[in-house]
Amino acid sequence: MPEAGILDTSVVIDLPGIDGDRLPAESAITAVTLAELAAGPHAVTDVIQRSIRQERLQWAEATFDALPFDIAAARSYGRVYAHIRAARRRPRGRLADLMIASIAAANQLPLYTRNPTDFAGLEPLITVVTV
Repeated sequence: MPEAGILDTSVVIDLPGIDGDRLPAESAITAVTLAELAAGPHAVTDVIQRSIRQERLQWAEATFDALPFDIAAARSYGRVYAHIRAARRRPRGRLADLMIASIAAANQLPLYTRNPTDFAGLEPLITVVTV
């Protein structure tokens, strides 16, 4: 396993049930993942689910220092977008995934995900690790 890597939102959500041996020694998340987690409580009407999602967000904020979507990631976004289009996939509606991939590319870190098909076509830019 690589020494460091970025955890996709799907991994952060499922983290309690994932064997730690399948993850990098140093795990990072992105500010985009925090944004997705912040939206989570507002996406459900069930108060129990809302509280679980709110707790997950607070845990992630306290546990990780999130990597930002900075200038380097913005530059990588163009390449990520181009690779998605070249793979004949639609980038529309995939903004969060593409931004997370851009941060991974800019930081030259592998991306750990539960949804590898979300990142299909980006193999020349990032290493995608399925967990």
